[in-house]
Amino acid sequence: MTDAAAPDPSAEGLPPPDLPLPDLSSEDLPAEFALIARHFRPLAGPGALGLGDDAAVFAPPPGRELVVAADAMVEGVHFLPADPPGLVARKLLRTNLSDLAAMGAAPLGYLMTVSAPRSTPESFFAAFAAGLAADQAEFGLALLGGDTTSTPGPVSLSLTILGTVAPGRALRRNGARPGDGLWVSGTIGDGALGLLAARGEIADPDGFLAGRYHLPRPRLALGAAAVGLAHAAMDVSDGLVQDTGHLCRGAGLSAVIEAGRVPLSGPARAAGRLELCLTGGDDYELLLAVPEAAEAALSAAAASLGGVTRIGRFVAGPPQVRVLGPDGTPLALGRPGWSHFG
Repeated sequence: MTDAAAPDPSAEGLPPPDLPLPDLSSEDLPAEFALIARHFRPLAGPGALGLGDDAAVFAPPPGRELVVAADAMVEGVHFLPADPPGLVARKLLRTNLSDLAAMGAAPLGYLMTVSAPRSTPESFFAAFAAGLAADQAEFGLALLGGDTTSTPGPVSLSLTILGTVAPGRALRRNGARPGDGLWVSGTIGDGALGLLAARGEIADPDGFLAGRYHLPRPRLALGAAAVGLAHAAMDVSDGLVQDTGHLCRGAGLSAVIEAGRVPLSGPARAAGRLELCLTGGDDYELLLAVPEAAEAALSAAAASLGGVTRIGRFVAGPPQVRVLGPDGTPLALGRPGWSHFG
């Protein structure tokens, strides 16, 4: 009888056991690699190979498809220079996790690029890495690799997230059908108002709005629950009206939003800025096209996950969004949402 073959560690995303991890602890390392060793190597998952190689090596779980998305954040555009580095890191990771949620995917790991001025203090990287560590523990993923570079400024961050979903089950933007209800999770407008609060432009006595701006809530569990119920989905990042337009273009349909049904938090309602809530972005809630037959099941599934609200419907017609005010008359908006160009 011969011995059974030993299991292949590479099948689990691990480096071969006879190849030690590279030594990144030497005091004579170049400054960039010493920084990586101090702050980012502790965040690395098994497939990252200790952040000592040019790429990660891992295998996705059997019977799952990979879902990959990328987002960038730039100081002065996506976050304020005075924002705490730990919160910036967590927002970077969470906005990417929101993209996975919109596809009904589960997180697996991420790659990250950090570009910062040479004068950036060590304390920035320590707080930044601590923020990532907190959310890695909360959401169950790890760093797989990336890059660090110097720049004249501003701080620029990019993250590529990897997730998995059952084959053929990913939620898409292009599946809405006439008669589907338009549903949204959570509350809308807090992120845009939170930016104003963080700038000191509106009152925010308990810090709720600024908290929603700094720390989005990726709806991973809700996205997974919506698989098989929703015909289409995406997350709300650039504004409710504008992102509804993306669903319309994907399906070749029109949509009607009833502004009076859009869920607002108490602080958002008190702010009295309805148009900003509808178009401001930074919400990272899920927007769903749901057939009538699945509405009860979706509501039940979402009851313990932050809730969902029906705010409109999809109808036959050219790809456009009509917004009806609380009195039922068409609401004229200055713009549908945020755009980096134009």
